[in-house]
Amino acid sequence: MDTKEKEHFAITTLKQAKRIVIVIVGFTIVLLGTAMLVLPGPGVVTIVLGLAVLGTEFVWARNLLKRFKDKANNVKNSFFNKSQKP
Repeated sequence: MDTKEKEHFAITTLKQAKRIVIVIVGFTIVLLGTAMLVLPGPGVVTIVLGLAVLGTEFVWARNLLKRFKDKANNVKNSFFNKSQKP
């Protein structure tokens, strides 16, 4: 192996290791948030945080997070629009 090949191998290995760490941390946070839905704690916020971590590497997590934000905005808008009516 020459120096170029070693550098390429090292960079590829680091990228894969980073991705594995993100997957483990992200899914752990999502699982903890899911448990917090029935246990004391901020379950929904924790799930959103886990999706944000997973969203750094996966498009499906970004899309799910965007859908969640859109629905949360719809709920917020409908709540505040109803409360402002006389």
